[in-house]
Amino acid sequence: MKTQYYVASTLDGFIATETDSLDWLFPLGSLEASSYPTFITDVGALAMGSSTYEWILRNADSVAAETGSPWPYTQPTWIFTSRNLPVVQGADIRFFRGNVADVFGEIRAAAKEKNVWVVGGGDLAGQFYDAGLLDELIVQVGSVTLGKGKPLLPRRILSPVLSLTSVQQMGTGMVELRYQVAKERVFESNL
Repeated sequence: MKTQYYVASTLDGFIATETDSLDWLFPLGSLEASSYPTFITDVGALAMGSSTYEWILRNADSVAAETGSPWPYTQPTWIFTSRNLPVVQGADIRFFRGNVADVFGEIRAAAKEKNVWVVGGGDLAGQFYDAGLLDELIVQVGSVTLGKGKPLLPRRILSPVLSLTSVQQMGTGMVELRYQVAKERVFESNL
């Protein structure tokens, strides 16, 4: 079982525009041509940021056209938020406010022997990293730049914490990078 941050990023390190748009991503390829179909079969539970959740709600028609349902996941999903958000009918969604470590045992139990996917939200992935709960980063880097937007992982992570385990070209517009997160870290002193 792993906790994985599986995400797409621009070449300059953004996962969405400042207004949470993902329009930059869709011209670069389809889900079926990526590792996603294999990846999702090994996922037992999801941890999702509220902006990602709201993007799915705003784009329910497009999501349904692509996946056959306005909520594309069958796995239990924890939405990390400080706001009251609407519930998707029929979806196994649990809202949580607080530290990721406080609910991680529940998420892991729900995942059973499968992986936990940290979906969207560089800051949420950073919280899992800070708590020592993140095992792997799977970043699909697209051949576009935004100049500004929502950062991939707004943390200072210095070597040798991340170890590159694989690189896979996905067509002419994307590459997938996989990094293992070292469990024993040396934290930088501010002295």
